[in-house]
Amino acid sequence: MPQYQPVRGMNDHLPQDAQKIRYVEQKTREIAQLYGYDEVITPLLESHELLAAKAGEEIRHRMYTFNDMAGRKIALRAEFTPSIARLVATKMRTMPKPLKLFCVGSLYRYDEPQYGRSREFWQANYELFGTTRPEADVEIITLTNHLLDTVGLHYYIKIGHVGILRGILGQENIPENQQNQIMQLLDKKQWNQALATAQSLSASQQCLQTLKSLIETRGKDTSNIIQKILQTVKNYENAIKAAQNLQEIIELTKNRGIKSEILIEAGFARGLEYYTGMIFEPYVPELERAGLALGGGGRYDKLIGLFGGEPTPAVGVAPGIDRIILAMDKQKAPLKLPDTKHALVIPLEEKMLTQAHTIATTMRQAGIPTEVELMRRSVSKALSDSDRRGIRFSVLIGPEEVEEGKVTLRNMKKGQQKKVTTEELIQEITKAE
Repeated sequence: MPQYQPVRGMNDHLPQDAQKIRYVEQKTREIAQLYGYDEVITPLLESHELLAAKAGEEIRHRMYTFNDMAGRKIALRAEFTPSIARLVATKMRTMPKPLKLFCVGSLYRYDEPQYGRSREFWQANYELFGTTRPEADVEIITLTNHLLDTVGLHYYIKIGHVGILRGILGQENIPENQQNQIMQLLDKKQWNQALATAQSLSASQQCLQTLKSLIETRGKDTSNIIQKILQTVKNYENAIKAAQNLQEIIELTKNRGIKSEILIEAGFARGLEYYTGMIFEPYVPELERAGLALGGGGRYDKLIGLFGGEPTPAVGVAPGIDRIILAMDKQKAPLKLPDTKHALVIPLEEKMLTQAHTIATTMRQAGIPTEVELMRRSVSKALSDSDRRGIRFSVLIGPEEVEEGKVTLRNMKKGQQKKVTTEELIQEITKAE
């Protein structure tokens, strides 16, 4: 018989792993509710043209793309933003602004499987539409911080501004598609190649020196770094405006009381071509060497118009659920799971099965997760299994209990047991600490 395995780069998630995914996913939903983001669900499959637009060469190359039975070129979603932008440009174009949307699910890219990178991965997504104000950028950063704080991580935020780089390149009359080549190289930290490409596109010596200085400008002393950026780009009007916008965003972010460190990296770029303003990525030191950000986001003010909608400013972030779980494991951040007070009903004889199922039904109706022993094991083996699986309560039903109209409730954690009525059983489990 063949030994079937998952497709390379795809993963089976066993109960413990699935629990972690759902735990972080639930936290992303809670943050969405706290900040007023409404959930939407978009298709796993989209037209290739939609997903490829402004995706960046690296992502376009790694999309799962194929023709359907009607010959249409389609692809598995590699990120959420194009789908959400399509939705806003079409079915939600008349919705009042600001419009706040949230989604969560699996995404697919044909990357080389390695630590922290799979071909199927999980993300949440928060998008805010309708305002160019820096308060919107700050809200996206703030809710990202709130999420990472909620799951117990120690992290820092790396931040930059695409408008600084594009302002310089645009003033040098370098077309946007060629700017994208430079941005892709910067995203991969291929600094020398980025400068060489700019030079090959007839960038001036002033431009090359400015870019080189920006690439070397990074640090956590945000006030000094911003002043250094402003001095560096003093000959580029749009770059100055972008740097001032970044300065305002950082100042507002700090005024919100966010405790995480902020690292400004002036030469920072992300692989997606649709960004127009502030961009950021959260990191934990334990994953930094592997180059694994916990997510990423930024401002994109032109994408809705590209998809046929009215020009609509937008900013968003996509926290990576898989990456957050990796970071939690590294930093030993515990899952703060509620005590479910799980119970197992054990009939001591076959003829007690009906009573066992009746009691289990009553317990479930009271909101208590309840199983019935299904394998007709001995009491000792059933109790041993209950203890091994971390079930807190065992409910034993034998001839003596049936005759008395009671059951034996055993607290597996405390090793205590007593006979109680069905009504008392519910009360005892509900009030147990």
